[in-house]
Amino acid sequence: MAGTLNKVMLIGNLGDEVKMHYFDDKNCVGRFPIATSESYVSKQTNERITNTEWHNIVVRNKAAEICEKYLSKGDKIYIEGRIKTRKWTDDKGMERYSTEIQCDEFTFLTPKTDQQQSQKTNTPASNPQSPQSAPINEAPKGDDDLPF
Repeated sequence: MAGTLNKVMLIGNLGDEVKMHYFDDKNCVGRFPIATSESYVSKQTNERITNTEWHNIVVRNKAAEICEKYLSKGDKIYIEGRIKTRKWTDDKGMERYSTEIQCDEFTFLTPKTDQQQSQKTNTPASNPQSPQSAPINEAPKGDDDLPF
């Protein structure tokens, strides 16, 4: 095989609200953690063991705004993207690294009724219908010449 592949598919629950960062050029980035878990029964002790892995998700622009609007802590989401490691310098001048999932597509998996119920407990405003799936790089849909 001549090429390489950097592809991630995750189903997990949000560990926190979406944190937004806006830039001067009207672009924005949303960040949130999701947790994935696996469990098994230990052969030695015969008890159930659960391992939870945390993933830092990064979404951009319109997708970030959709996530901020419709996602809440605890919601289940399907994420497709790629792994990216960033290098940055902290306040003390130390070089740090962060491994993130750059999200390309997502699908909300928490049913609308569950989302609306959690939103009612958080905010008194009326709740719009949320989109269930949002490919990030999809072109706008328009009329076509197909007869069906």
